[in-house]
Amino acid sequence: MTEPAPAPRGLARSSARAAALVWRSAPIHVLGYLPITLVGSVTPIAVAWLTKAVLDGVARRQSGTLLALAVTIAVVTTAAAAAAHAGDYLRAEVDRRTALRAKDELFAAVSRFTGLARFESPAFLDRLRLAQQSASNPGRLVDSALSAARGAVTTVGFVGSLALINVSFTVLVVLSALPALLIELRMSRQRNAMLWRIGPAERREMFYAELMSTADAAKEIRLFDLGSFLRLRMLTELRTANAARRRLDRREFRIHASLSGASAIVAGAGLIWGILAAGQGRLSVGDVSMFVAAVAGVQAALNGTVSAGVMAYEHLLTFHHHVAVVTAGTDLPAPARPRSLPPLRRGVELRDVWFRYSASHPWILRGVDLLIPHGETVALVGHNGAGKSTLVKLLCRFYDPTRGTILWDGVDLRDVRPETLRSRIGAVFQDFVSYELTAADNIAVGDLSAAEDEARIERAAREAGVHDVVAALPHGCRTLLSRSFSPEQDEEEDGVLLSGGQWQRLALARAFLRHDRDLMIFDEPSAGLDPEAEYEVHRRLARLRAGRTSVVISHRLGAVRDADRIVVLADGAVVEEGTHAGLLADGGTYARLFTRQAAGYRDDMTEVSR
Repeated sequence: MTEPAPAPRGLARSSARAAALVWRSAPIHVLGYLPITLVGSVTPIAVAWLTKAVLDGVARRQSGTLLALAVTIAVVTTAAAAAAHAGDYLRAEVDRRTALRAKDELFAAVSRFTGLARFESPAFLDRLRLAQQSASNPGRLVDSALSAARGAVTTVGFVGSLALINVSFTVLVVLSALPALLIELRMSRQRNAMLWRIGPAERREMFYAELMSTADAAKEIRLFDLGSFLRLRMLTELRTANAARRRLDRREFRIHASLSGASAIVAGAGLIWGILAAGQGRLSVGDVSMFVAAVAGVQAALNGTVSAGVMAYEHLLTFHHHVAVVTAGTDLPAPARPRSLPPLRRGVELRDVWFRYSASHPWILRGVDLLIPHGETVALVGHNGAGKSTLVKLLCRFYDPTRGTILWDGVDLRDVRPETLRSRIGAVFQDFVSYELTAADNIAVGDLSAAEDEARIERAAREAGVHDVVAALPHGCRTLLSRSFSPEQDEEEDGVLLSGGQWQRLALARAFLRHDRDLMIFDEPSAGLDPEAEYEVHRRLARLRAGRTSVVISHRLGAVRDADRIVVLADGAVVEEGTHAGLLADGGTYARLFTRQAAGYRDDMTEVSR
């Protein structure tokens, strides 16, 4: 997998955006860094000329000027050392401030992606990973650029100094550095392409490493003795990434060795010429010193300029991913003229809805026609993969239908802003998130306006049947539900983990915070609960759903028998629809599934009666 290198115009835009980002983040610090960069660039040249003057003074026995020269050298080197330390501080501060703004910009952009398509795309996840790396140290791009500028100033100064001694040799030294610049730029592009290629392997390696270090997977890994298996998988991915890096490093080593050899030959030839010229009286001792310093200085400054320039180029290539994410358009088409969403009065209607994730994927939904009447509960049942959860994603407008329309009292959902639609929906998803936050925060995420309203949070916990569990925690609703982080109350104390059923009820409490929404969605709301808890949850949900429009998904058909309408999905299409009694009387798919589940309970009761 190779991503084409960004076009020069794209790199120019990324460069301008990076400079603007750094300037907005730390303008005063950048202004302070500029003169320090200038001091660092001229100091080697000044020291070289002062050293020449000292040696010439010693050779000519001009003792009167030596003290002044010595003091000047001391002042220059002291100032340069102080400037270097100040530069380190300013560089670090620029990096911190810029990283803060860059991360804010990046994740603000990520939050603006209203759908799920990008988060289910491996290519986008690879780009996001590189963007996160860039956002961690975006200031280094400008730092590398300033280092290149510092090297360029030093190069010019030494080139001018060298030209005063020998113009022909100066031209030879400068020309010898040009191939290095071109080669380094090419190597930089190859390194960026390599990072893109090994992205999937690095993500898999991180996945296996995280899997082996989290509590969620610890039981199965130990029960099934998966430690060695996962460790070998992790090491395989790491070796794959390392092999790619190693091949490039070896290539760079050979090239750098060749370039260093060429530089040494040029410097050696210059040194021989300088010594011979001094022996013939054409150069003074100071001139020889200046010549040697200038040759070494030009080569070092050129190499530093090339290296810093190439590093800036590499940072720019990585920052290009940041820019690509930040400037990406919406993943769901934004309505040109957004319509308001009236309170639900008639219902939600799906008209000939077809859906698939891309043209290369199979159809998940096929011509679904469905009405969810206002004030009624519609249950979706069917085998795994029948399209139930996908239909819920479309109702929440995480995706748009590939064909057909979804209407809210006659308003096409595509004509409504996603955030407007979602503010009218309450939901509990099958794959709910267990946030490593406090118990109160875990409930409040259902409606952040309740974050500081303890009464609302407590009421939602009671309605979900989890209040007693929360109250019994070490710090009540302020207890941290995590084993990865220490509680703020006591850093020596461990956080608390809940059972699966307790987490399920905590997730239900989020839905009770949004009990006044127009549409309620419950995707397997009682999964993981024991029979008594399941009965209690469905009793509470029935009270919550009363008179409200709701969609319930459940594989436990007994839990949906009281729904106003039961819809059976198979292979992405509606195959049956009706009440529990009516579908049983029809003797179709629903009757077969219900009878099969009920038979298991009857068999168990028969065994008990014996």
